[in-house]
Amino acid sequence: MKTELNVPSDLKFLAVVERWLLDCLQIELGDSVEWPRQSNRLRLALVEAYSNVVRHAHRDKPDLPVLLRLELDERDVALEIWDHGNGFDLSTYLPPNPDDKQEGGYGWLIMNRLMDKVEYRLQVNGRNCLKLETSLPEIKPTEV
Repeated sequence: MKTELNVPSDLKFLAVVERWLLDCLQIELGDSVEWPRQSNRLRLALVEAYSNVVRHAHRDKPDLPVLLRLELDERDVALEIWDHGNGFDLSTYLPPNPDDKQEGGYGWLIMNRLMDKVEYRLQVNGRNCLKLETSLPEIKPTEV
């Protein structure tokens, strides 16, 4: 299954983005996934990615759309978030130090902890792409 969504760069659309992702996956996978756990994980990774685009890449430019692409192959999920910003140089990223009590900089760390693979490509045909990948485990039958 492949699908995509173009959405404005405005945090008021965050609930729309979350529902789109989770509803598409639930329609395809049904009850074969432990949704309470997996939906929280997927939702948090998506919120981090989408809100970073809105707050940083498209700051003060709500007219620029964010393109979300979702691909599901069996249980493997690939989610791409495309933006029109200047991009982020990952070579300058330093993971936050909890002792510093800083407010920002946790997004990259969070996404990498939640997903199996996180990839960021700068300036592909004038846009940047953040790709989040994971495999959703099947519900294991309970032991009798």
